Amino acid sequence: MTIITISGLPGAGTTTIAKLLEKKLGLKYVYSGDIFRKMAERYNMSLEEFGNYCERHKEVDEQLDRYQLEILQKGNAIVEGRIAGWLAHRNHITSTKVLLEADLETRASRIVKRENGDIEKRKKEILKRENSEATRYKKYYNIDLDDTSIYDLVIDSSDKKPDEIVDIIIKEIKK
Repeated sequence: MTIITISGLPGAGTTTIAKLLEKKLGLKYVYSGDIFRKMAERYNMSLEEFGNYCERHKEVDEQLDRYQLEILQKGNAIVEGRIAGWLAHRNHITSTKVLLEADLETRASRIVKRENGDIEKRKKEILKRENSEATRYKKYYNIDLDDTSIYDLVIDSSDKKPDEIVDIIIKEIKK
């Protein structure tokens, strides 16, 4: 049974890598960010507003986490999410936990390329979102997002092509 978690900050390349792995490995791919965005739409809120709302309503994160945990427990999946690796770790689910990192400039540039906008404005949005998530995860789960010790692979995606990253992950899975 193969389970891969892909975590990382906005713009680190998690979605790109997860989709490439899905194609190469034929595993089910679940993107918790997409679920979070759809929930924000249902609440008629922007991502920022919904993030702030979630800081006061733990049940939203718990609902999303239960869904991710179900997928992880079934196996044969790639789960992309900020705390997907932590969910697998804390629930003793054998998986390959991957964290993608990249500097703020690179991440903001990628987001602008994908979604347009102003790079300086995007940097502020990214930092605000990261702060909101770090606050929630610390408060609700006592997870420090700066603690990378639970990951099998921590990869700086700033200077690597997506195929290189996928190859690194596949080598780790085959160990």
